[in-house]
Amino acid sequence: MDKAPVTADLTCTMGRRILVLGGTGTIGRATVRVLVSRGHEVVCFVRHSANISGPTKRDDRARALAGAIVRCGDVTDPLSLARDGLRGEPFDVLVSCLASRTGLPADSWAIDYQAHVDALSVSKEAGVTHIVLLSAICVQKPILAFQHAKLAFESVLAQSGLDYTIVRPTAFFKSLSGQLDRLQRGKPFLVFGNGALTACKPISDDDLGTFLAECIDNEERRNRVLPIGGPGEAITPKAQGERLFALLGREPRFTHVPVMLLDVIIAALSAIGRVIPALAAKAELARIGRYYATESMLVWDPATARYDAHATPSTGTETLFDHYARLVRGEAVVERGDHAVF
Repeated sequence: MDKAPVTADLTCTMGRRILVLGGTGTIGRATVRVLVSRGHEVVCFVRHSANISGPTKRDDRARALAGAIVRCGDVTDPLSLARDGLRGEPFDVLVSCLASRTGLPADSWAIDYQAHVDALSVSKEAGVTHIVLLSAICVQKPILAFQHAKLAFESVLAQSGLDYTIVRPTAFFKSLSGQLDRLQRGKPFLVFGNGALTACKPISDDDLGTFLAECIDNEERRNRVLPIGGPGEAITPKAQGERLFALLGREPRFTHVPVMLLDVIIAALSAIGRVIPALAAKAELARIGRYYATESMLVWDPATARYDAHATPSTGTETLFDHYARLVRGEAVVERGDHAVF
């Protein structure tokens, strides 16, 4: 696997016309801000019901994506994408931060795979020559539907004849910040096993957005798969809890959840799910939770069959602990989205 450059001191030398998918998510918004600041003409194609910090009105979307052109339609319908998104206009680059909301099989194959396949075809007809795709580092060891769907499109993209940059980030701040409220209410920090089963190099939305935007003008990132993490050393869940307690001025308290409990829950939901489909979906969500509870979000070394923090490139300036400090001071809020575990 290629290693991403840790720094990129590049500025936009020529504004491009860029179509952005998934621009209403926290990472998408961060990416759009950087693209606009670099002089690109950015068109964001969003769902009519896209939710940005609560409101769903068109002008609210426009404010959240200031400087970009906002067009609404159905990303799962290639006709809508062409008619309502591209509108027969030429584009240079497609940047996709689009991802399935639930990770369930039907949603994953509809969004992570098919919607991207359709977007590739439609954008190619519009003159796009480079696609920047936000993927995920967890596809290195695929066992879940959404991982297979992402990999399937990565393969299509790599064989498309277009230039591509596939970015596989590690953990996001929002996915590692959900327990602050628990601790503020006097509850213990939940960890699986001993709290050191996994590690990650978390990356902020702004740092990841900058990295994605820089891929457009960085020729060294063309036609590569780039894992990327944030600055600093890899962090375990236990270390995350210890820092939050320290920032709150409290003694650390942990509740250790056995991984076997997840296995029991998965088995029970899977069995009942054969009769009640809704529980089959919950079984898949439990499998997703188990994956993140037991697998590190770092580069996987198949030669040693281990995750390698040193081989996981870093970028940016903001650490998870910087983010925690801002949360405790009330200077930031957690937008947890659809993938919250706790």
